[in-house]
Amino acid sequence: QLVESGGASVEVGSSLTLSCTASESTPVGSVMGWFRQAPGKGREFVAGISWISRPIRYADFVKGRFTISRDNAQKKLFLQMSNLIPEDTAVYYCGARKPGTGPNWSFQSEYYVWGQGTRVTVSP
Repeated sequence: QLVESGGASVEVGSSLTLSCTASESTPVGSVMGWFRQAPGKGREFVAGISWISRPIRYADFVKGRFTISRDNAQKKLFLQMSNLIPEDTAVYYCGARKPGTGPNWSFQSEYYVWGQGTRVTVSP
């Protein structure tokens, strides 16, 4: 089980840090990722991070603004978001990817467990 937190309603240009905590029984020994789903749209890949924090991948629309990190000892995943814009408004989900899957981290089917999501709203 994964549980996200940290979502909030903020103004343009603000910063937020999202957290995702895995339960003790949830293995997270591979890639973990953040996805988001904006109102009326499908879920899209935001960022992913390997077990050893290298490599890290970002969607083009968040490069330079978002930073993904993880604390394996605490079984936590983070997403630091800065310079937020209205287009970042979405429900943000964390997911744990199945080991041994392909090179494309954006395939949702390759994530075997998801959190319930945390909502981020960015107002002009």
